[in-house]
Amino acid sequence: MKTDYKQVRMNEEINLLIERGNDALNALGYTEHSRKHAAKTAETAGKILKELGYGKHKIELAKIAGYMHDIGNSINRHDHAHSGAILAWQILRETEMPLKDILVVTTAVGHHDEATGAAVDGVSAAVILADKTDVRRNRVQNRNKATFDIHDRVNYAALSSKLIIDREKRMIQMELELDDTICTVMDYFEIFLKRMIMCRRAAERLNCKFKLVANGSKLC
Repeated sequence: MKTDYKQVRMNEEINLLIERGNDALNALGYTEHSRKHAAKTAETAGKILKELGYGKHKIELAKIAGYMHDIGNSINRHDHAHSGAILAWQILRETEMPLKDILVVTTAVGHHDEATGAAVDGVSAAVILADKTDVRRNRVQNRNKATFDIHDRVNYAALSSKLIIDREKRMIQMELELDDTICTVMDYFEIFLKRMIMCRRAAERLNCKFKLVANGSKLC
């Protein structure tokens, strides 16, 4: 594979698409989907596959797909996974990446959204898990707490969030600490239930179980 994650992360076109998408989502009141989220998703997706024993090639593809997964937001939030996959296809076809690798990346991008997607292979599963577990206070772009919606409250309430991968036990566990004066665990489930179900199925694609621990209590 001649096109690597480092080159993708430095690609001006990709970065402009990510930032334009984040600008649009910010205007609409969404949480942060900038290059910071893209990089965190990429690194976490790579970490998941690395710790589960996957080879360097699959790890690199997961990082590339993770970094590019939200470029479709530059067109519209609606169906952004599908438009993002098409954009990714067009961009990567202009590089020296082999077609079979481009297809792995575009499939992962096109399947990362819970409304229409599903984990269909190891790379897409890793991207889904990395994306859906990125819950943190600094993703809230709204500076007016009085106008926080439930998504803002959940992310702002996240004091810490980490993903633990246990290769021997075949277990992927998300540990979340919430400030329950801002957001209750029930609030979290109200908006993240579909995402957690998607994470469970993604973990199963990796032959693992998915567990969620919030404020010290195992929830699933």
